[in-house]
Amino acid sequence: MIAIIDYGMGNLRSVQKGFERIGFAAEVTADPARLLAAEKIVLPGVGAFRDCIHNLEQGGFVEPILQVIAEGRPFLGICLGLQLLFSESEEFGRHKGLGVIPGRVVRFPEGMQEQGEKLPVPHMGWNQISLKAETPLFKGIQDNSNVYFVHSYYVKPDDPTAIAATCNYGLEFCAAIRKDNLMATQFHPEKSQGIGLQMLKNFAEMKG
Repeated sequence: MIAIIDYGMGNLRSVQKGFERIGFAAEVTADPARLLAAEKIVLPGVGAFRDCIHNLEQGGFVEPILQVIAEGRPFLGICLGLQLLFSESEEFGRHKGLGVIPGRVVRFPEGMQEQGEKLPVPHMGWNQISLKAETPLFKGIQDNSNVYFVHSYYVKPDDPTAIAATCNYGLEFCAAIRKDNLMATQFHPEKSQGIGLQMLKNFAEMKG
């Protein structure tokens, strides 16, 4: 079973539909116990870091999430679900994250430019990713593929070897990470058409 964590914040149905389109059933669940029964877990996220961490804590999800990651089950974080895995975020003050990946979540600086044009924040739309490390998630994915982003903050891992892909938007930032069974993307695979569906398929086919 693929479990999609429902903690009150996230584009859950679109992620579920993405798996359905490639022939895999995925269950949206607000029951922490279901995570412990799942073969694979997806942590999506939309909204503010502070509120998401609060909801995870109030919903009793923190310990099950840490347990399934430690047990080696395939785990996929999407967008804010990537950021929540880090030590802390500077969004609306400083807030502790899950601490699975040492590092911080920071905001794009104001005044970024590209070819003399000011870049808006949030970073929204299609952009290319540069693949930096092998991961089962990127099986069959070409370097410089276009994927869909919506975010104002990005992650800065302490250990650069955790970076699986980068993207350029005024600066080079981490677009995906990987650590053993754990993978997470700043972009939205479920919104990235064929490229994103291939990534979801790769995740669904992973062995624990």
